Amino acid sequence: MKKRGLFGLLLILVVLGAEQYNPTLLSLFSNDTATTTPSTGLTAKPATKHAATGTQAVYQKQHNKQQIADRGQVVKLLADDNKGIRHQRFILRLASGQTLLVAHNIDLAPYLRDLKVGDSVEFVGEYMWNDKGGILHWTHHDPKGRHPSGWLKHNDRLYQ
Repeated sequence: MKKRGLFGLLLILVVLGAEQYNPTLLSLFSNDTATTTPSTGLTAKPATKHAATGTQAVYQKQHNKQQIADRGQVVKLLADDNKGIRHQRFILRLASGQTLLVAHNIDLAPYLRDLKVGDSVEFVGEYMWNDKGGILHWTHHDPKGRHPSGWLKHNDRLYQ
């Protein structure tokens, strides 16, 4: 009996420890309506009003390095950042009114070629807080498999 209790406690500690590395892990054990993206294996809430509220909450709490899923409308296309690791950059406005700078690594993921102001983009990526709304990065796979994969979806095409 003591072995079972010790094993259960150990299992809980392992899951909680892994949750610190991968915040989506505990969602695998919940009855939530989260979905798993087959190509990435990432569990994320569907891009709905609830997901937008989550993104706004992450902004209000000034969180960093938190995986988020949402969608927004392109309000501005920015010049690509070609210094060091190259990034395609654009700004989204979310349903909450918050703006979000997307820094999409184009050394690891395809370029969104037909992106225009007014287009809708769904995303999963890592959020970094700033007072202008935040920055979204890690919108691609991790070739070393150490970071949750992200993606962008534009015109029914997945970019990762």
